Amino acid sequence: MDKIGIIGLGYVGLPLAVEFGKVIDVIGFDIHQERITELKSGHDRTKEVEPEELKKASRLAYSFDVNDLKAVNYFIVTVPTPVDEFKKPDLRPLESASKTVGRVLKKGDIVIYESTVYPGCTEEICVPVLEKVSGLKFNIDFFCGYSPERINPGDKLHRVTTIKKVTSGSTPEIAEKVDQLYRKIIVAGTHKASSLKVAEAAKVIENSQRDVNIAFVNELALIFERMGIDTHEVLEAAGTKWNFLPFKPGLVGGHCIGVDPYYLTHKAESLGYHPEVILSGRRINDNMGVHIANSVIKLMAQHEWPINKADVLVLGITFKENCPDIRNSKVVDVIHELQSFGTNVDIFDPQADADEVHHEYGLALIPSLQKRYHAIVLAVNHQEFSALDWSSIKFEKTVIYDVKGMLDKSTVTARL
Repeated sequence: MDKIGIIGLGYVGLPLAVEFGKVIDVIGFDIHQERITELKSGHDRTKEVEPEELKKASRLAYSFDVNDLKAVNYFIVTVPTPVDEFKKPDLRPLESASKTVGRVLKKGDIVIYESTVYPGCTEEICVPVLEKVSGLKFNIDFFCGYSPERINPGDKLHRVTTIKKVTSGSTPEIAEKVDQLYRKIIVAGTHKASSLKVAEAAKVIENSQRDVNIAFVNELALIFERMGIDTHEVLEAAGTKWNFLPFKPGLVGGHCIGVDPYYLTHKAESLGYHPEVILSGRRINDNMGVHIANSVIKLMAQHEWPINKADVLVLGITFKENCPDIRNSKVVDVIHELQSFGTNVDIFDPQADADEVHHEYGLALIPSLQKRYHAIVLAVNHQEFSALDWSSIKFEKTVIYDVKGMLDKSTVTARL
C-alpha cells in the first residue's frame, strides 16, 4: 500500500498533507518539535487549515522523528527556497531535506519536490545529495518527480484541490505514477509536463511574469506621481478595455513573487545570459518601500510636521492582506527608511505573530492603538483596518498614505 511522507509542514506542506491524509496514509514530518506538538493539538498557526479540516485528515500522522519516514514510499518535499542577502538562491533547506530523505530512502521509492527552484535544480542539486546519503542510484534504485506548489497564503477560494496541478517524473513511467498520485486529491485536474525541467521552469516563470507586470504598474505610479495624476484612477479608466490586465501598484514581498525571479536569473547568468527585463522589474519592486517612506517624509514636511521624533504609525507588516505570513515582507523596508529619518515608528498588525516579527526582523508590534500620529501608512489592507476609528489616531493635519488604495481618495493625503 502506498504511504506518503510530507517533508516540511508550513504554508505548502500542511494543506497538502491534510488533503492526502483524507484518502491515504501520510506522515507529516517537520524538524520543529513545537510545530508537531501544535498540529497534534489541532492548531495551525499559519491559519491555512482550520481545526475542523485537520480533524478530517484521519489518516495523517505527525512526526519530527526521521525514523518514522522509513515506512513511506512517496516523499514530497515542501521546504522553503529563499534567497540570501545577495539575492542568490539559498538552497540549504532543500539540501537538508534531501539529506533527511536520503537517510531513509529505499529501492523503488519516489521523491517528489514541490519547492520552487530553477530549471535543472532537482537533478543537479537534489539528486546527488540523495545518491550520496542513500548509496542508491537515481533512475535505477529510486526516482524523482517535480510538482510545483501553487499555494496562495490566506486565499480561501483557491485551495490545493481546486488549483490545477503540474506534475512530472524522471521517467515516463514515474511521471504517470506521480500524476496518478496527485489525481487522488486534485479535483481541478493535472497537467503532466514532459520533464522535470519543464515543470520547474513553468513554476518559476509564473511568479516572474507577475513580478514584471507589477513592476510595470509600479513604474507607472512613479511617473504619474510626478504628473500629479492618481494612478488608481488611471488604472480604473484603462481597465474598461476588455484585455487590459488588472495589476495594481504596491509592495512585492512574500515567499514567491519577490523571490522566484532571482532563481531564474541565477540560472540564466550561470549559462552566460544576463537577463534585463526580469532584473529591471526586480529593481523597481525592491525600491518601492524606500520610495513610499520618502514620500511620507516629504508630505510631513509639507504639512509642517517635525520629522525627528515624529510619531508614525504603520498599519500591517505581513506581506499580504488577511494573512499572518511575514516572510520577505517589504513593509519592513518602509519601516527602516522611516526610522532612518529619526521618526518613532509604531507597527500595528492584528494578523501577525509578535514573537515571530521580533525574531525575524527585530521589530516590536504594539498590541493596540492608544494615541494620535503625525503620519499613518496603511501598508496592508487587513479587514480589521476597514473598521478603524481614524479620529482617535489622527490629528487634523495627519499625513495618511494609502499604499493599497483601500481608502476613499478624499480621506487620504496620498496613495501609491
